[in-house]
Amino acid sequence: MSKLITEKIRVFALGGVGEIGKNMYVVEVDEDIIVIDSGLMFPDDDMLGVDIVIPDVSYLVEQGDRVKAIVITHGHEDHIGGLPYILRKLDVPVYGTRLTLGLIGEKLKEHGLYGKVDLRLVDSNSNITIGQTNVSFFRTNHSIPDSVGVIVHTSQGAIVHTGDFKFDQTPVDGKHAEIGKMANVGETGVLCLLSDSTNAERPGQTLSETIIGQGISEVFQKTSGRIIVTTFASNVHRIQSVINAASETNRKVAVVGKSMHRVITIARELGYLKAPDHLFIEMEQIADFRPDQITVLTTGSQGEPMSALARMAKGAHRQMKVTSDDTIIIAASPIPGNEKSVAKIIDLLARIGADIIYGQAKVHASGHGSAEELKLMLNLMKPKYFIPIHGEFRMQCAHKGLAIEVGVQEENIFLVDKGEVVEFTNEQGRQSGKVPSGNVLIDGLGVGDVGNIVLRDRRLLSKDGILVVVVTLNKESSSIVSGPDIISRGFVYVRESEKLLVEANELVSTTLKKCMTENVNEWSSLKSNVREVLSRFLFEKTKRRPMILPIIMEV
Repeated sequence: MSKLITEKIRVFALGGVGEIGKNMYVVEVDEDIIVIDSGLMFPDDDMLGVDIVIPDVSYLVEQGDRVKAIVITHGHEDHIGGLPYILRKLDVPVYGTRLTLGLIGEKLKEHGLYGKVDLRLVDSNSNITIGQTNVSFFRTNHSIPDSVGVIVHTSQGAIVHTGDFKFDQTPVDGKHAEIGKMANVGETGVLCLLSDSTNAERPGQTLSETIIGQGISEVFQKTSGRIIVTTFASNVHRIQSVINAASETNRKVAVVGKSMHRVITIARELGYLKAPDHLFIEMEQIADFRPDQITVLTTGSQGEPMSALARMAKGAHRQMKVTSDDTIIIAASPIPGNEKSVAKIIDLLARIGADIIYGQAKVHASGHGSAEELKLMLNLMKPKYFIPIHGEFRMQCAHKGLAIEVGVQEENIFLVDKGEVVEFTNEQGRQSGKVPSGNVLIDGLGVGDVGNIVLRDRRLLSKDGILVVVVTLNKESSSIVSGPDIISRGFVYVRESEKLLVEANELVSTTLKKCMTENVNEWSSLKSNVREVLSRFLFEKTKRRPMILPIIMEV
């Protein structure tokens, strides 16, 4: 126990609820603020030009010294990807397991922060004190090694965050989830459980990663040509299965993609990936071997436009050309929102004539537990209160249904949105207010300088284009010296719309002359009049509303 008396506990999410990714959860125990995970999310289709999205941490920045640490459950991007940006604003230690800290360290090096951040190593047996609060851990199974759940101990009972998990009875690395420890925590008393909702809608149990390894091995055994495998770079267990299958069939492995190289290097250095040096070759060496001696391990399982697999599918990869004799294994499922991109890549590969293996249960299994495993976690923890996290709202709703099935009182289940606070006093929980939350958009080197107004303008430009009107006036003589010149980009093709643009030109001239006759000389008024008249005219003629940008100069 951290204290004899815990006056107030507050729990809320700054990301990771109502969405996939951007996981960040906050537990406040009196004056101590403990942050769990700090992830990123890839942008929605309407976030034009945006690279990544991270949580808004303005509340944490305001609290300053109260924030004691960031605890990371595992090394996936949706849990560690926001750290390089958030640690510029929060000077706090980061706790994580060996592989997790290895991946974080590489990320910090890329951003010039390595050595400036206090990284502290923990494992599933660690028992640490953060501020005045005791925190311990338990091992879970996931698609990346060294995943843990987090227990925040208070006098009212434990606050438990499961991290991402499934119950794999035959894990690839032989390390089972610590079910006994989870049950013991449940017997001691769990005030509130925050549990992964990703697969709450999926009945039954998630397949073991070992079965997937066998499925991949079967494909290798019966394939006589070159094999190209794409999966998540961070799915170390899946990569191990591919390496094992390659070794069994006397194939060499060529690795393509910066993130894949980085994860394999770190995982091998730390002993989480077992692969002899002689197994690996450079891309340039592929031509030195027969097709049946080659495996290419690549990024691009989500259809990313610039990924190695996408460039191969388009015939644009400098070192690798896909042929009809190749077998391509897509050992991953699309993240919600990426289905269209993945389908497009599969279609391009099919046009080449390659044999594509995807969607089959034998080459991919989720790293997240299905309904029966989520029920098992609830039964082990026996929480008084429950907050479904990590998932879109319908997944949180499905998880709520599972909790009710196993006996959690419906009134004790909180479906929260970002920033909504659940407060516990005297072992009684209630929703209590909201803290600032939202998205911070990263575009190139800009952090947060792209907001709703910029996105609105980008959407408008992408939809109907832009019309620039350039005119030079002489205010003294109230006359037009030159122009108006109209420049169209993304609105109409000038050569085919000369009549329209001539009429628009005359309309601008008439409008400006009328304004000057009526002694309307303010730039803002002139521009507003031009914009209004031109917008109305163009909509009548084309049913489009381009962005109109008047540029008025004076001589």
